[in-house]
Amino acid sequence: MSSDQTPESGRTADVRTVLVSSVIGTTVEWYDFFLYSTAAGLVFDELFFPSDDPYIGTMLAFVTFFVGFVARPLGGVLFGHIGDRIGRKRTLVSTMVLMGLATAAMGLLPTYQQVGMLAPALLVLLRLLQGLAIGGEWAGAVLMAVEYAPPGRRARYGAWPQVGLALGLGLGTGLFALLGNSLDEQQFLDYGWRIAFGLSIVLVFVGLAIRLRVSETPAFRRMRALEGAARVPILELFREPVRRRNTLLGLLSRWAEGAAFNTWAVFFISYSTSTLGMARNDVLVAIMAASITLAVLIPVFGAVADRWTPRRTYALGAAVYGVLVYPAFLAFQSRDPLLAGLVVVLLLGVVHAVIYAPQGTFYAQLTPVRLRYTGMSFVYQFSGIYASGLTPLIVTALLAAGGGSPWLACGYLLLTGVIGAVAALAIRERDLFATAETAPDATSRESVHA
Repeated sequence: MSSDQTPESGRTADVRTVLVSSVIGTTVEWYDFFLYSTAAGLVFDELFFPSDDPYIGTMLAFVTFFVGFVARPLGGVLFGHIGDRIGRKRTLVSTMVLMGLATAAMGLLPTYQQVGMLAPALLVLLRLLQGLAIGGEWAGAVLMAVEYAPPGRRARYGAWPQVGLALGLGLGTGLFALLGNSLDEQQFLDYGWRIAFGLSIVLVFVGLAIRLRVSETPAFRRMRALEGAARVPILELFREPVRRRNTLLGLLSRWAEGAAFNTWAVFFISYSTSTLGMARNDVLVAIMAASITLAVLIPVFGAVADRWTPRRTYALGAAVYGVLVYPAFLAFQSRDPLLAGLVVVLLLGVVHAVIYAPQGTFYAQLTPVRLRYTGMSFVYQFSGIYASGLTPLIVTALLAAGGGSPWLACGYLLLTGVIGAVAALAIRERDLFATAETAPDATSRESVHA
């Protein structure tokens, strides 16, 4: 290595490419993943799960939505192992290819009317592949940014990959809205939704072209040189008491973020159209506006987290989300599309930015470098089963149990906010690991405030 190619100088030279790669890569992955959630609330219940009862059709569509979240922990462990053993970059290339192929294949599926039960079976299989891919994507993309970040800017850099979620959601819902405006109802059901899925291949090629230019992170290279990679990261994650405690509390803290996002970005689509009677395109435009707001504010609250610590910022966002659940559903009862849209922009665009911006950096601090890909993936993806994947099902079931009244659902969502905030605050600052330096064991942990 020449004198001008130290890890530190490499980090300075590559950082712009790293951030662009992280944002575009996560945008493509989340675009693919959330296309399904949008379609589940709008067309899949009719095309793959026909039923005389709209609640049943919607819940069956959300069951397959949930399947992706079951696969995500498996993908997190699998790709986390690869990422901690051979590096972040090569792992991220693999996840992007897998996600793109699975999503494009969904756009080619026959419907229930054409092939019967084979249609939902194939849909579930492809959803499993999507789940495996996104299970390995998120942690790696965040780590590429956080482990390249200079001191004092960890949360700000770690927030940029989170922007990909907002852009991916906005791109998917925006394209669905455009197709809905351009086509009539039957055309949209016949082939319009398939166009959005087919475009995934184009986005994947763009993402790969940028991602392949990125070098491995300095923290990973340093760790490999000094101490070597972990043999079985998932086992080492639970061998040390502090790691076990951080992991458990991280799993609980995620309940708030996962429930919040999947209530306002996923459940709200079907609730507002089937229960509130709002026009589909009005709802999609509201979600798109919220996504743009979220994308703009995530870097802002990332900078706030550098000053106030990611842990405290995350806890604040979780608490505010819980407090606003009841007022939000009260506003929805007016059935005013404009008011409902403004509330969604506030909840998904502003409040969720407070939660989501510091989350990546916060979870990166839960484990040392040699276990970090696996540790972050485990916390984020395993918790996704109950925090994210089950939320539309639970909230829909609670609405049905309440005879259409939302107050049982509100009680559940308030509880998730409380659990998330309390769990985040219960993680001790002294138990957090530095995000850009190697921490071989619990005794060598460094302050994350540096």
